[in-house]
Amino acid sequence: MKYNDLRTFKENSSFQLKLVKMKIVVLDGHTLNPGDLSWDGIEKQGDLSVYDLTVADLTIERSKGAQAVFTNKVILDAETIAQLPDLKFIGVLATGFNVVDVVAARNAGIVVCNIPAYSTASVAQMVFAHILHFTQHVATHAQSVSKGEWSRSKDFAYWLTPQTELAGKTMGIIGFGQIGQAVARIALAMNMNVIFTNRSKKNTDLKAKQVGLDALLSESDFVSINCPLTEENKGFINIHTLNKMKKTAFLVNTGRGPLINEQDLADALNNEKIAGAGLDVLAVEPASDKNPLPKAKNCYITPHIAWATIEARQRLMKIAGDNLAAFIAGKPINVVN
Repeated sequence: MKYNDLRTFKENSSFQLKLVKMKIVVLDGHTLNPGDLSWDGIEKQGDLSVYDLTVADLTIERSKGAQAVFTNKVILDAETIAQLPDLKFIGVLATGFNVVDVVAARNAGIVVCNIPAYSTASVAQMVFAHILHFTQHVATHAQSVSKGEWSRSKDFAYWLTPQTELAGKTMGIIGFGQIGQAVARIALAMNMNVIFTNRSKKNTDLKAKQVGLDALLSESDFVSINCPLTEENKGFINIHTLNKMKKTAFLVNTGRGPLINEQDLADALNNEKIAGAGLDVLAVEPASDKNPLPKAKNCYITPHIAWATIEARQRLMKIAGDNLAAFIAGKPINVVN
């Protein structure tokens, strides 16, 4: 039987009883839980198998017979879904759910749930980790001291890079959802001027001005990308938009890698069209050897860890368990299809 509406699902109590001992599979659990968290919240709801990683060739084999499958980056496309007739629930262990063909899942009567808003504070914090790197270069100076350069200094203080104060600088935020607004609150606490651009009109109690993209790029000292990836904005940071930024400006991307044309950004950095870039995401992850950005001038890349604080991962794990429990109870939450 296919469950294409929640009312039919809730009315079918016999199916709910079957789900009490459901087979549950986690296809790629290592990134979420490398060993410092517990799967108990999910395991108590059925017979759980957890795989650290799953290559594409093993996805169907490991998922067969399961009523519930959790995935982070393992792709569940229409062809895969068609070969899993027992599957009734897909839990995405992330906010973005592009790894699942949600239309094929809906047509097969499969509920797909994601994990919203679990990492807002952590991602906003990473934005400023990159920004403060550019303003203070703490690691550079700490390494200098470790090498004995302070001991040999003729004066009580020295600096190897310009030291920059954030107060009075302009923070431009692209995408003013929960994360964008969290970034704005931190910027405002540091007495920065905040401007933002968003697909729709945003009214908040924050002292932030909504402007067009061109104005944001030309006026900002720091630009933070916090918008979702769509077909329309793929590669919108390119040679044309980068040329609108100040040469002294810095770009930070904790959103999605494909929002940036990576060759254009590398060229802009190497030609000193902008001052620097801090990136937590790339178009292809792990980073390809052919990617020009890791070797670009004044480009600092972290390996997609903005979401990965222990606190954020604890929230993610709890919500994943809650999603499955709500589905079993016939009242699905965080449904994306």
